[in-house]
Amino acid sequence: MPRMTAARAAVEILKREGVGTAFGVPGAAINPFYAALKTSGGIAHVLARHVEGASHMAEGYTRTHAGNIGVCVGTSGPAGTDMITGLYSALGDSIPILCITGQAPTAVIHKEDFQAVDIASIATPVTKMAVTVLEAAQVPGVFQKAFHVMRSGRPGPVLIDLPLDVQLTEIEFDPGTYEPLPVFKPKATRAQAEKAIALLNAAERPLIIAGGGAIDAGDLLIEFAELTNVPVIPTLMGWGTIPDDHPLNAGMVGLQTSHRYGNATFLESDFVLGIGNRWANRHTGKLDVYTEGRTFVHVDVEPTQIGKIFMPHYGMASDARAALELFIEVARDQELPDRRTWAASTQERRATLQRRTHFDNVPLKPQRVYEEMNRAFGPETRYVTTIGLSQIAGAQMLHVYRPRHWINCGQAGPLGWTIPAALGVATADPDTPVVALSGDYDFQFMIEELAVGAQHNIPYIHVVVNNSYLGLIRQAQRAFDIDFQVNLEFENINSPELGVYGVDHVKVAEGLGCKALRVRTPEALLPAFEEAKKLAAEHRVPVVVEAILERVTNISMSGTDIAGVTEFEELATHPSHAPTAIRELTGPAPGQVF
Repeated sequence: MPRMTAARAAVEILKREGVGTAFGVPGAAINPFYAALKTSGGIAHVLARHVEGASHMAEGYTRTHAGNIGVCVGTSGPAGTDMITGLYSALGDSIPILCITGQAPTAVIHKEDFQAVDIASIATPVTKMAVTVLEAAQVPGVFQKAFHVMRSGRPGPVLIDLPLDVQLTEIEFDPGTYEPLPVFKPKATRAQAEKAIALLNAAERPLIIAGGGAIDAGDLLIEFAELTNVPVIPTLMGWGTIPDDHPLNAGMVGLQTSHRYGNATFLESDFVLGIGNRWANRHTGKLDVYTEGRTFVHVDVEPTQIGKIFMPHYGMASDARAALELFIEVARDQELPDRRTWAASTQERRATLQRRTHFDNVPLKPQRVYEEMNRAFGPETRYVTTIGLSQIAGAQMLHVYRPRHWINCGQAGPLGWTIPAALGVATADPDTPVVALSGDYDFQFMIEELAVGAQHNIPYIHVVVNNSYLGLIRQAQRAFDIDFQVNLEFENINSPELGVYGVDHVKVAEGLGCKALRVRTPEALLPAFEEAKKLAAEHRVPVVVEAILERVTNISMSGTDIAGVTEFEELATHPSHAPTAIRELTGPAPGQVF
């Protein structure tokens, strides 16, 4: 039987589970693992500047392709606690990542040894499994179980903590005969599918809600929607399951990341089939408004998710793909209602209920930035973003055409997520354009990670909309009649040309080895995006495009329910007001007055 250190066995298992890249920061307590990583070969490593950044890189890597598992590695103590935000983000969005931490030797973990901390206990609430391995012989089994747990049911993250002496201990392990454990996914039954389709057929104005759990079943989702002529509303996490220009895409619904036509269509519906979604509060708003007058069927891979937010009329625990296969099979055996009029009405709303994007203001309005992004970046683009007015407005105005091309931190929304996540995405898919979107505060949180892109030649474009404000929090403070501790402006003595916009992002980005452009006028946006593409291709580094915005812009949203979204800007009343909209503005919908 081959003998090797437990650390080497762990690395061999990573390779056999399909891991090709790890992100991390070495240190004393994890150096045996790094030694095994070097000796074994076969796994590339990207050196982060901050361990939280490494955890978000792992998230971005996982989110890019079905089957990917991002791996984050760090030393003991503070490296593990730095990973917690990444683990929380991954758990909230059902993203499988593996965090591996070094630990003090087993004999001194409880003796307040340097950087020793019970990271497994700390990580337990934000993982599917967190364990400190105290016996070297258990390392292969723990890693095997970790991949099984991450992939089975509702996917999610795992943390494995390896004491220094455990990593160094030799064990008997044969990598050549290692096999991953079978992945468990619940599957719907024929009887369940027949019940769901019967409820669907009884409806007059049905909708499908496609969540993140359906992201890899987009082909079947579209086939089912076209078969039944039922319009689809993607959630923010499910955006891309059906192309934005598909005639059955009815737009997004919600308090913030929603379309006027999406909310209007939802409020007209009488039946909702949710597939792989979790009824997030930013999507539903007040539940009485969301649920009134509608029958709900909920399909989710996690049984305890059904009924967690509200009780559906019928629930079924199933993998989205398995459920859709049965839905198609059952629907093909039946005479289906004619829903052409209902489906057409969703596109009529889409062509009439639009927000304005074309503004010529200087300083820039953010809406114009997204309009020009639609012109500059094609359907192959992978967008990456987290929370903020930048994310909310981007989701209202950008276009996504493919699954996993809107890579978004949905539930946790930590500031600073975007740069490292974009680096993870660009590492996982170096041949596809990657465009990140941040407000100035998100951009500043983990700006040091730009150096990772420069060092490892990871090109992508980062659009920074800069109003020198915590824009989303300022807008939320309107309800309290305050504007308090949310302004970031100051006069930078080293960059007086910025006025009150404070941090010189161009200089900082250049100082970190990247390229950067600043845009102040609408007509300069598209040329800047085209120049950024050339610079990224030539220099193979991140390229920042900073757009200087007006200080205050309120983005359309509601604080309570989807029927009460406030439109702060003037709406589109002519096709020239929204020139990059999916449907050209044609005139008022029935009952609407311009």
